[in-house]
Amino acid sequence: MTIRNLDDLLAEGVTGRRVLVRADLNVPLDKQTGAINDHDSASAPQDGTPDGVRIADDGRIRAVLPTLTALTGAGAKVVVFSHLGRPKGSPDPQFSLRPVAARLGELLGAQVRFAEDTVGDSARSTVDALADGEVALLENLRFNKGETSKDDAERGAFADQLAALGEAYVDDAFGAVHRKHASVFDVPARLPHVAGRLVLREVEVLAKLAGKPARPYVVVLGGSKVSDKLAVIEALLPKVDRLLIGGGMCFTFLKAQGHEVGTSLLEQEMVETCRNLLERSEGKIMLPVDVVVADAFAPDAAHDTVRADAIPSHRLGLDIGPETVAGFAAALSQAKTIFWNGPMGVFEMPAFANGTRGVAEAITKADALSVVGGGDSAAAVRALGLDESSFGHISTGGGASLEYLEGKTLPGIAALED
Repeated sequence: MTIRNLDDLLAEGVTGRRVLVRADLNVPLDKQTGAINDHDSASAPQDGTPDGVRIADDGRIRAVLPTLTALTGAGAKVVVFSHLGRPKGSPDPQFSLRPVAARLGELLGAQVRFAEDTVGDSARSTVDALADGEVALLENLRFNKGETSKDDAERGAFADQLAALGEAYVDDAFGAVHRKHASVFDVPARLPHVAGRLVLREVEVLAKLAGKPARPYVVVLGGSKVSDKLAVIEALLPKVDRLLIGGGMCFTFLKAQGHEVGTSLLEQEMVETCRNLLERSEGKIMLPVDVVVADAFAPDAAHDTVRADAIPSHRLGLDIGPETVAGFAAALSQAKTIFWNGPMGVFEMPAFANGTRGVAEAITKADALSVVGGGDSAAAVRALGLDESSFGHISTGGGASLEYLEGKTLPGIAALED
């Protein structure tokens, strides 16, 4: 695979050129009570975000900064575009990127011009007004049906409009490269194209895991559903030395072992699949030996720790227990390569965050290349206040990283190949 990168584009010279940057600015937003509808400035947050909206986690914005600063420092006119949430192909104020423009400007230390549309009059006039070294952010790509259309002609027509705004294209949206969308797949076919700093780093790190990782190779998988992770389990099982399974998905595996799981999250239709995986795993799969169970899915619910084979029928598991954390930590301490995707419990509730915290801390202590596979895992690292620099790499794309490790062709990466 041969992909030109940002340094190649910079070497050609970008001063005065309009450079399109596909970023993944799909950040979580918190709406402040009373501030959205009445624009009450007294209740609006003080971090520069408008309309009473607070960015809950700006990790994805920070991730694209190295690419943007390299371009602005070289005098490019930078046009950033991204999606946010899942609007239905038409403008929806709750999914506006305006708050992101404010935060991006703070992080860059310079004003970011904001276009009220993606390819309309506002976008064109905003781009035309850019001076060398300035940045504009266009409104949400998914306000346009063409962005996600499965019809090649409709998607291509939208890509034509996007491409007309720039003279070169940089993809730095790893979290979107597994989507065959106009801004990811079709625009690079219309312009000189390169991978940004973030995308290049993601591919380099994941290629090490997909190739010949240093052993022992230990993978930690969590999250809600086995069905969401089945393909990656199938792909990784022959390659890993240990596969540690926690989170809501562990209860389907425990059920497959014949255990009572109470009212815990369960995919009944996947029980037989899990039983088959356990039989084929040659002892590689490690499951929880104890779990934290609660009376209800609530932060203040009564809870305690029980053996994994003794879950009461009226209670539900919301985290792995301390004995499991110790066992997982022992396996991780021997690893030379670690991949982690998915929390071990409901980390958003302090009472059920200890499993995720314990496993994450064990990963940071291991003498290994550690890769956090984006999504909720990356969010947990930040939400729990863990030192991001203690991990070898924190991916910005949960779905993309999983599909890469499954061996799938990622449309956005294929579009960058020469």
